[in-house]
Amino acid sequence: MPGLSERIDTMQIETPPTEKRYEKPEGERRGLVIVNTGDGKGKSTAAFGLALRAHGRGKAVKIFQFMKVPTARFGEHRMFEQIGLPIEGLGDGFSWKSKDLEHSAQLARDGWEKARAAILSGEHFLVVLDEITYPLIYGWLPLDGVLQTLRDRPKDVHVCLTGRRCPPEIIELADTVTEMQLIKHAFKAGIPAQRGIED
Repeated sequence: MPGLSERIDTMQIETPPTEKRYEKPEGERRGLVIVNTGDGKGKSTAAFGLALRAHGRGKAVKIFQFMKVPTARFGEHRMFEQIGLPIEGLGDGFSWKSKDLEHSAQLARDGWEKARAAILSGEHFLVVLDEITYPLIYGWLPLDGVLQTLRDRPKDVHVCLTGRRCPPEIIELADTVTEMQLIKHAFKAGIPAQRGIED
């Protein structure tokens, strides 16, 4: 995708398509590994939208947040609590706020065991591993164990992973990968994070 400076500076009008641009796939339906990565905003937001879509269809969903504390009360926690969609914080916040990084690493390892059990149990249609890339790239979780779990999961279990700098090994294994590209962000213009938008 071209950078902002390479884009056409005015909107171009297109003719709407009058024929379907793709054929329906013939393959077998199965659980997918979905990755939302990149420096742009929207990785977790997209994963939560996916969780809501599945929950709305009556599917069992579980969300694990690797960097959020168990007592977190962000907007998504309040809403998911109201509709009965389980979300669990596994960490102790941003690494720069941690008083003990080894403790943070242990929380990630303990959290991974919960998430791994949920994936392998086959009881959930969708398991979201929000911000899992951070404990992976910090070396707190063994990448091989995550890859093996994704490979060994029951056939109908979908797993969505989010976070920046997703390891290439996960990208290679994944079925669907979306990279959120940063073009502009209000924070860089000096506008602070706002409740209901960034939380």
